Amino acid sequence: MRVLVVEDHEELAETVAAGLRREGMAVDLALDGPTALERATVNGYDVVVLDRDLPGVHGDQVCRTLAAGGSRARVLMLTASGTVADRVMGLGLGADDYLPKPFAFAELVARIRALARRAQPALPPVLVRGELRLDPARRQATRGGSGLALSPKEFAVLELLLAAQGAVVSTEELLERAWDEAADPFSQTVKVTVSRLRRKLGEPQLIATVDRAGYRIA
Repeated sequence: MRVLVVEDHEELAETVAAGLRREGMAVDLALDGPTALERATVNGYDVVVLDRDLPGVHGDQVCRTLAAGGSRARVLMLTASGTVADRVMGLGLGADDYLPKPFAFAELVARIRALARRAQPALPPVLVRGELRLDPARRQATRGGSGLALSPKEFAVLELLLAAQGAVVSTEELLERAWDEAADPFSQTVKVTVSRLRRKLGEPQLIATVDRAGYRIA
């Protein structure tokens, strides 16, 4: 999934982003409201982790703008205040969930994953295609009962292909959903990652290339 972390405390933002990337997520950062709105307009995020107290444009207004603009991204609002009134107000602005600071990182990850599931068509908790099984929550993948040692990007690509249930997934969509804004859209990064993934999945090959269209699980 692709996540935008909006937090004006740079050290906290970098720490959260690093942790989410270790969980296999593609993460972009914004340190103020205007940057958050700009990036949310340009990129298609699954979840926006939004600090409420932001410079430039307040987090409340960012949330209102995203909701009014029909953004498909789910919003997880963060704030130092955890009163019931604040939670009710945040949800009333269009936020999908609310997490007071300080928070446990494991809970943040669980809430992001739950929101991402709500942003997509309903899928089973474990994705299965023949002997191939992928458990996104446990970050585990197996083929024929044998574990697969996948990198975060390989895991993300495989998850997107399995979630498509045999439909073609374009290179552009893989790049949009599994990489952050630092990825070069003209590079061979998707092709290289798919090649490595094919080697790790073994024979017979499971990922088919569809000429001028993308990839699909065979």
